[in-house]
Amino acid sequence: MRHTMRAEYVEETRGEDREPDVKTWHMVRGDGDATTALCGRELSAGARTLPEREWGHTDELECHTCGALYFREVPSSGSETG
Repeated sequence: MRHTMRAEYVEETRGEDREPDVKTWHMVRGDGDATTALCGRELSAGARTLPEREWGHTDELECHTCGALYFREVPSSGSETG
């Protein structure tokens, strides 16, 4: 199964003339169309996405619950995390 990272933004930075600040990265199932994170949080359909291989390699925090569930769904060899 493929996954995609999707951003949750700092609300106070929305609406400015720049991309809002990422508060937390979440993981969704699929290639980026999903908006429900593994933890259950609903995220904006227009939120920034990253490939799943970036998990753990961002400056911002990652959702602990999404991480735990994600690592239970992917093979330990990482063959599908492409």
